[in-house]
Amino acid sequence: MQNHKVVSQEEWLAARKALLAKEKALTHARDRLNAERLSLPWVKVHKTYEFDAVTGKKTLADLFGGNSQLIIQHFMYAPDWNEGCVGCSFGADHADAAYIHLKNHDVSYVAVARAPIDKLEAYRKRMGWQIPFASSLGSDFNYDFHVSFTEDELATGEVYYNYEMTDQGYVELPGASIFFKDENGDIYHTYSVFGRGGEEVMSTYMLLDLTPKGRNETGPRKNLTDWVKRHDEYENAPQAHACCGS
Repeated sequence: MQNHKVVSQEEWLAARKALLAKEKALTHARDRLNAERLSLPWVKVHKTYEFDAVTGKKTLADLFGGNSQLIIQHFMYAPDWNEGCVGCSFGADHADAAYIHLKNHDVSYVAVARAPIDKLEAYRKRMGWQIPFASSLGSDFNYDFHVSFTEDELATGEVYYNYEMTDQGYVELPGASIFFKDENGDIYHTYSVFGRGGEEVMSTYMLLDLTPKGRNETGPRKNLTDWVKRHDEYENAPQAHACCGS
């Protein structure tokens, strides 16, 4: 950083305007990509998935509440874990900030994990999130959407994730899936995103991208696990929800 080029205001402005042209091109490209995403074909969901929620058993249809659109965060929290994934928690922090706006714009948001609902609800309270959890324990849901993997799958050395076979397999991996429910109650899978596609939710990254050091992920893993903590684990973090720990 100390050797960064320093120029006059005029030179800086010329460089900034050149970059602005590229930023505008990227914005327009993003608009075109969003339009393509909206035009993707849908797949009708025929299987009846059942989840555990704090209010009892829920089907996939129930998770929509009164809305026609549903975002499910595939949250990494295996049944034998004591707390949720750091990265998934980082993503949930951002989604939680948008939750009130989403649910009032015909979109429901639910975090789904395989941990039992009592663990999930305790963790939700600890984190102070509004977004509800549902447990898919005992369901095929996580396996059908390729975010949880059996011991047999992991033993092969490769799993199907992010639309390809990969050796980056782990018992749980992150993602999000989007669904639509029509007026007849039929449900359609419209989109899923995995891997770095989840960064789109994380406005912290968008802000860091504006700063001189950028994301500054210089640890051994070169990703958020080098620095992100659950928001109640930072030094001097508010402890308002510590009484509800997992």
